Amino acid sequence: MQKHHLIWISLLFLFLGSHLVPVQAEEFKAGVDYELVTPPQPVQDAAKVEVMEFFWYGCPHCYHFEPDLNAWLKRKPANVAFIRQPAIFSALWGAHAKAFFTADALGVLDRFHPDFYEAIQNQHEKLENEDVLSQFFARHGVAEAEFRKAYKSFAVDAKMRQAEPMGARYGITGTPSLIVNGKYRISPSQAKSFPRMVAILDELIRQESRSK
Repeated sequence: MQKHHLIWISLLFLFLGSHLVPVQAEEFKAGVDYELVTPPQPVQDAAKVEVMEFFWYGCPHCYHFEPDLNAWLKRKPANVAFIRQPAIFSALWGAHAKAFFTADALGVLDRFHPDFYEAIQNQHEKLENEDVLSQFFARHGVAEAEFRKAYKSFAVDAKMRQAEPMGARYGITGTPSLIVNGKYRISPSQAKSFPRMVAILDELIRQESRSK
């Protein structure tokens, strides 16, 4: 019996020991898990680590990435500045981008953003021109005159002109894509999953934070 007890004790220590060994964090490699942005692009605030998401409301992958992204936003480090950036690759993408910038100018982006995704992805609404968008904004508490003024404003027009060439500058070929500090591009095709996109994002943020 004593011999059996010794065997069981040895196995117990072996089991516990295997669970006490720290799990090695996955190593992510440029060109495999993410890409370098060439040339690197300037950031808005050099004191922060900038994270930019290129997205399109008509993209189902962007819509399904939202829960992972929103969970990350709740815990993002204080030194990280996050920017949503609508990609523009066609007139339709441009129409959705202009709706985004109009909502931002009106100060209603927080409630507009999830509702606009919902309307396009699940309700299949064709929100593609000023009149239809005016009705959508009216359902969300924005008066028609207020919407049209913002929609045609110089500020929104400037945002649109700035946004149109950005996809090419950052090497964006699909959405959603994440850009870290103007240097690194993360895509679902390379990351293989949305949780892994976030894991790569966290690692690149740590890397950039250490360099500041």
